[in-house]
Formats: sequence, structure tokens, C-alpha cells
Amino acid sequence: MEDQSIKKISDNIKKVIVGKDKVIELAIVGLISHGHILIEDVPGVGKTMLGRALAKSINGVFKRIQFTPDLLPSDITGSSVFDPRTREFEFKPGPIFGNIILADEINRGTPRTQSSLLECMNESQVTADGVSHKLPSVFQVVATQNPIELEGTYPLLISELDRFIMRIKMGYPDKKDEEKMVTSHRVSHPIDSLEPVMELTELIELQERVKKILVEDSITNYIVDIVSATRNSDAISLGASPRSALFLYRAAQANALLNGRDFCVPDDVKEMAVPVLSLRIMPGGIATHAVHHLQEELIRDIINKVRVPM
Repeated sequence: MEDQSIKKISDNIKKVIVGKDKVIELAIVGLISHGHILIEDVPGVGKTMLGRALAKSINGVFKRIQFTPDLLPSDITGSSVFDPRTREFEFKPGPIFGNIILADEINRGTPRTQSSLLECMNESQVTADGVSHKLPSVFQVVATQNPIELEGTYPLLISELDRFIMRIKMGYPDKKDEEKMVTSHRVSHPIDSLEPVMELTELIELQERVKKILVEDSITNYIVDIVSATRNSDAISLGASPRSALFLYRAAQANALLNGRDFCVPDDVKEMAVPVLSLRIMPGGIATHAVHHLQEELIRDIINKVRVPM
């Protein structure tokens, strides 16, 4: 049975995102596990709306950053500006200072600009002129990218991909869901009337509950075995990092809470393994723009081979 606190968020987002229950669940898992998510798909399938709906549901501050080749790191993090009245430099926060940050078309930013997110995503802070500025307690980057259009884009850095807890694919809606979506837009966009169902303090409590979900040693060993298998596969040239095991562990805990349990089972790990691990591995001998489907297949193959704890 789904946790009631989480169900409130899920039901609210479903008013905007139609027919994508699994996608919504994954996004919520990322949110309550204090992780950042990468949403990857073609334009127009609701990537931006998912980020906005998350922010509205938790009554959070939503900031949208449109990545372009001329975007500078200071346009994201902020910079020090000279104040002639005080004759001192004062730090002016950039749009990264919010609760839900939509990094739209993140792969259109240059590697230098993309790298400005690394400290933000990993340490929840921004350092400018040698001074560190803490980001809000609730802070999540929801990045989007279009994997089809490659002109004018820069592949995400491996170190940056490793900061995301998971990759989500939206997919097209089926016929009935698309008809329902079109009808719901007859007067105005549903996002305009979406109301908060949770405060940030309640979300922080949920994130703390995730950390207390029981994970037996056998489940921990199962997670490590799966991650290790990605490094020993002949079909994979770059295996998952140690951070992957930490993220898979936390995502499994969040999935257990989402399903109303205070303990993890192997199915929690199985459900989270593909979205968490697939973006972190690199199949051997294949161009980077053609690997995404194969990445998922390789993780599924590993899951089928690794012994499941009883």
C-alpha cells in the first residue's frame, strides 16, 4: 500500500502528468531520497511540467534555467557585485538558489557551464570568491535533455552524470491518455491551478524517514554484487562507480517507503537498478549517442544473473 504522504504528492502530479504513473513514482523517489534526476526524451512529452508540478506540490521555490551555449557559470550560481554605497563586494545569488531547479536542455550548455553544477549537486553549496554559500535544505536539480537532436549540444560529463540519482524517460502517452490530456487543456493548463499538498518541512521529514528504512545485510550485499557485476562484464567498458551503490541503496529505501514498507526487499533493488545504474555505465565500442537503450538492456541482463538473496 502506497504511503499516504507520498500518495498526496503523486495524486496531485497526476492532475498535470496524465498516464505516467511509473514516471511520477520515480520522480518522487528521487525527491524523497534527496537526489537529482535527469529526464531524457523528445520535446513536448512533459519533462518541464513534471519539474514544475513537483515544485508546486511541495510549495517549493521553482527556478528554471534555460541552458544555451553562451550561458556562463555565474549566470547559474551568482556572482559578487561591487556596491558603491558600502564600497564592498556583495554576493548576488543566481537562480540555483531554489528548491526545485529545472536545468532545461542541460546538454546545450558548454562543459565549463555544466561543471558549475557539480559542487551544487554534490555538496549543496556554491563557492564564490573563496566564500561558500549554502543552498536550501530542500534542493533538487531536475535536468532535461533531448537525446535525438545532437546539433549544438555537448555530451554530459561522466562526473556530472554520476551526480544524478537516476535517469527517467517520459515516453509518449497512449491514445486515451492523450485524449484526456488534450481535453484538460481546453480552458487553461492544469499546472496553473495546481495547489500545494505538502510543505517543505513535511518533505524534509519524509527524507529523514527514508534514511531509517531497514536494509538487511543480504540486501546490501545484493546491491554491491550488482554494481560490481557492471565492472566485470565484458560488454561494459566503464562500470558503475561506488557512488552508484550508495544511490541504489537510497533509492531502494525510498521505493520501500513509497510502497508503505519500513524495510527493503530485493524487488526494491530490482525496480531501481535500471534507472539508477544505466546512465553510469558505458558499453564497449559504441558511440556515446547510441548507447542508452543498450545501457538498460545490460543492467537488466546483470539483474537476471546476480543471485537474489532469500
